[in-house]
Amino acid sequence: MLTCRSVWRKLTPLARASSTLCRQNVRRAGFNNGRSVRVQTAHMSTGPAGGGGRQTQIYVLLVGAAAVGGGIYAYQTVKGDQQRYEERMAQMLSRSQKAAEQETAVPTQSEPPDVPETEPEAAPSSEEPISLASDSEAAAPTEPTEPLSVESTPASAKIPSHAPYLLIGGGTASFAAARSIRARDPNARVLIVTDEPDLPYMRPPLSKELWFSDDSSVTETLRFKQWNGKERSIFFQPPSFYIQPEELDSAENGGVAVLTGKKVTHMDVRGNKVKLDDGTEISYNKCLIATGGVPRNLQAIERADEEVIKRTTLFRKIDDFKSLDNVSRNAKSITIIGGGFMGSELACALGRRSTESGLEVVQMFPEKGNMGKVLPEYLSNWTTEKVKREGVKVIKEALVKSVTFKDDKLEIQLKDGRLVETDHIVAAVGLEPNVDLAKSAGLEVDSDFGGFRVNAELQARSNIWVAGDAACFYDIRLGRRRVEHHDHAVVSGRLAGENMTGANKPYWHQSMFWSDLGPDVGYEAIGIVDSSLPTVGVFAKATAKDTPKAATEKSGTGIRSESETEDTAVSPVASTTPAAAVEQQRDNYGKGVIFYLRDKVVVGIILWNVFNRMPIARKIIKDGEEHADLNEVAKLFNIHED
Repeated sequence: MLTCRSVWRKLTPLARASSTLCRQNVRRAGFNNGRSVRVQTAHMSTGPAGGGGRQTQIYVLLVGAAAVGGGIYAYQTVKGDQQRYEERMAQMLSRSQKAAEQETAVPTQSEPPDVPETEPEAAPSSEEPISLASDSEAAAPTEPTEPLSVESTPASAKIPSHAPYLLIGGGTASFAAARSIRARDPNARVLIVTDEPDLPYMRPPLSKELWFSDDSSVTETLRFKQWNGKERSIFFQPPSFYIQPEELDSAENGGVAVLTGKKVTHMDVRGNKVKLDDGTEISYNKCLIATGGVPRNLQAIERADEEVIKRTTLFRKIDDFKSLDNVSRNAKSITIIGGGFMGSELACALGRRSTESGLEVVQMFPEKGNMGKVLPEYLSNWTTEKVKREGVKVIKEALVKSVTFKDDKLEIQLKDGRLVETDHIVAAVGLEPNVDLAKSAGLEVDSDFGGFRVNAELQARSNIWVAGDAACFYDIRLGRRRVEHHDHAVVSGRLAGENMTGANKPYWHQSMFWSDLGPDVGYEAIGIVDSSLPTVGVFAKATAKDTPKAATEKSGTGIRSESETEDTAVSPVASTTPAAAVEQQRDNYGKGVIFYLRDKVVVGIILWNVFNRMPIARKIIKDGEEHADLNEVAKLFNIHED
C-alpha cells in the first residue's frame, strides 16, 4: 500500500502537466484558425479536418511519451522497492541466524550428556501410560539437533516468560490440577515447574510394587506389575502427552508443558510473577503451589561425619529408589530407622529380598510396635510379628543417640546402650512440608500442622492455591488438617485446578490412604487415625480373597485410590451375620474394621484387609453421629461374608 501511494504521488504531476498541455494546444489551435476546432472521428488517426494537424500530432506524441515515461518510472520504482524489501528481509534473517548460532555455540567445560530424541507429539490417550525407555528420555524437554546440557540451553529460547496457569512442583497434585484445568478449559496453557529431572510420576510404587518386580531392569524401565497382574509405568503420561515449554505461547489448542530441573526461589504475589534459580522470571494469571515435602532426618545423622551421611538414604524420589536398590544388591546389612508407613513397607520389601540374597534387614523404631502411632497396640503387635515373618529383625523402643563410621561399618548407638552395626541406613522418620516460598510470598504457615495455611477452597491468597502435602486446609468435618497421602494429592490437586478456573468449591472429600505389607496384608484408612484415640475393632476370619492382591484383581486397578470417587455410599446393605468383638478374635486379625473415636463420634476408620468399601466409611465420618453399638455399624462392611 505504501509503495502504490509513493508511485501515485510521483505520477500525479506528470498527469497534471499533460492535461495542462492538452488544454493549451486546443486554445492555441482555436485562436490560430479563428473558429472552433471540429474533429471528425473518422479521420482522427490521419489528422484533423480543417487545419491544426501538426499541433495535434505534437500533442499526441507528448501524451504518449508522458504515458510511456510514467509507466517506465512506475515499473522501476516498484522493482526497486521490491529489491530493497528483499534485501532488508535477507539482512534480518541473517542477523537472526547469527544470533541463534551465537546462543547455541556457548562453550561448556564438560561434555554434554546424550539426550535421546523424544517421541513425536500425539494427542493425549485415555489408555494406561506407555513405557519410558529411561529417565533421561523422560527428562528431555526439547528435541535438539545436537546434545545440549540444561546449562548450555538458552533460557530465553526454552522458558516462556508468561504462563496463564503456573503449577509449582511436579508431583501428583500438580498433575491432577493440570488435568482438571484442561478439562474445564480445553485451550488452557499450563506450565509445570519441577526441580526434579523427571516428568510427573506416582510415588507409592517406589516403596511398594517396584520392589516385587522380577524384571532385573526395573530401575531403568520403572515399569512394574500391579497386584492384579497388569503392567504399567510409574509415570502418569509419556513424553508425547506434553508440549515443549517454548511452544506454550504458540500452541493453538494450549497444552501442558513441564519445565524440569528448575526451582522457583522467589514469589512476587503482587506482581503475579516468580523467579527461578537461574534468575529467569515467569509471570502468571493463576498459580498453584504443590511443592510437597522433604524427608526428615535424624539429628544424630545430621551431626555425623561425611562418611555416615554418604551411607544414609532419605527415601523420597526415583533416584532414592535406584540408589537403595543398588545398595541392597551389594551390601550385607541395611537398617531402616522408622516404624511408620514408609519404613514398614521398605522393611517388608527388603526382607523378602533378603531370603534370596542373604541380606540382613533391621527395622528399629521408638514405639512399642510397628505402626505404633497409627494402629491400636494389639494390632501393632500383630503387625510387628508379621514383619518379622518377612525376614526382618525388629528392634523396638529404639532411640538413636549417635551414629559413627568405624572399620568400614556404621555403628548406631542407642540411648539404652544397645549397639547396632550396619552397612547402610534408611531414615524413614517422616516428611517436612516444603514451605520455602512462604517468606518471599508472604504466605502463612500453620504453626501446629505445618504447611501453607489455606481456606476450604484451598486458596492462600488472591490467584494462589495450594494442594498436596504442603497444604494445611480446613476440613469442614474434622477441622484443620494436613495430609501426606496419594489420594489426598489427587483430590486436592483436582479441586485446586477446578477452583483456579472459577469453580469456588470447598474441600469436603475425605481422602483415604493405604499401605501394603507385601501382597498378603494391606489396609485402607480414612479420617484421623491416631493410636492415642479410643478405638473399637471388629474382626473376622480372612479368606484367600482378603488380600491386596485379590482386591486389585477384582477392582482392576493397582493404585487403589484410582478407583476412589467422591461419592458416598447410599443405603448400604448390612450383613445379617452376627458381628464378633475384638476380644473374641484376639489371635486372628485376618480382616476387620477399626473405629477411631473422639467425643464418642467416629473420626477415623481403618479397613484391615477389607477393600473397596471406602464409600461406606466416608459416609459414616461425614454423618458425624454417635453410635451406641459399633458392632452393628461394622455389619455395613459385610466382613463376615465368606
